[in-house]
Amino acid sequence: MNLPPKVTPRAFERLSEIGAAGDGKALRVAVDGGGCSGFQYEIALDEPKDDDLVLEGDGQKVVVDSISLPFLANAVIDFSEELIGARFVINNPNATSSCGCGTSFSM
Repeated sequence: MNLPPKVTPRAFERLSEIGAAGDGKALRVAVDGGGCSGFQYEIALDEPKDDDLVLEGDGQKVVVDSISLPFLANAVIDFSEELIGARFVINNPNATSSCGCGTSFSM
């Protein structure tokens, strides 16, 4: 059984800090073909659509479209602040390999 992705409190907190919900936006996490490893993540602020899976917390929303959902089963969407920068990251147990920057992966 595939479980939907999970979103950490830190990711919802960051969305709250940037005021996404106040602008009617959600964090969209999608998977597209391409990238150096076969698939790549697309992460952007967007308006939720009718067929999206909506994950809510702290008054904020993260949305995943139905095509991307199988690729993100059991994944964890987080926000990371490191010396190299701050960004939303996906910890995906379905990925068999990924590129160095973490935006591209293969299954």
